[in-house]
Amino acid sequence: MTPKTEDRPPPSDEERFTALWDDYAGRVFAYTCRHVDHHSAQEVVSETFLVAWRRLDEVPEQALPWLLVVARNTVNNSRRSVRRNDALTEKMRRIEQIAASTPGADVTVTDRTELLEALATLTVIEREALLLTAWDGLTATEAARVAGCSVPAMHVRLFRARRRLSSGLTPESVTAIPIDVTRPCAAAEHGSTP
Repeated sequence: MTPKTEDRPPPSDEERFTALWDDYAGRVFAYTCRHVDHHSAQEVVSETFLVAWRRLDEVPEQALPWLLVVARNTVNNSRRSVRRNDALTEKMRRIEQIAASTPGADVTVTDRTELLEALATLTVIEREALLLTAWDGLTATEAARVAGCSVPAMHVRLFRARRRLSSGLTPESVTAIPIDVTRPCAAAEHGSTP
């Protein structure tokens, strides 16, 4: 005589978990492969079933939807982690780039003083135009947008600022500063008059 169902003891946690794995691991893997590469899918399945083991009491009788939600959340968490890592890598790259372009100790105080004095001879408008393009790295079009003027007006401002700087600095200072004061602006190159 076989024991009745109610006479059987409930399955142990290990038995229940093994049954979950046997019944659903392949389906969770197939779902995950639709969202990530094969190797990452294996990791997601492992993480999903680790969560299931830790929260076995919360896994409902119809376990597949619950497992798929855990898998989806694991995929999303992994993507956020990758994005954060990529953002951090990009930030570090920018910091290294800035640090590399910063003048070092070889630029003397005299050169810096001369440059600051030369910048002080410019009008506020000319100085802003030059700093937006040479030091902030904007194009003339972008600088015009920031300064609230037309692109031709920005080219004129840059031409005047460069001309005034190049006439006021010694040749040694021109090579020591991180801006090209000898190059005429695009408007002057195309025949516009300042």
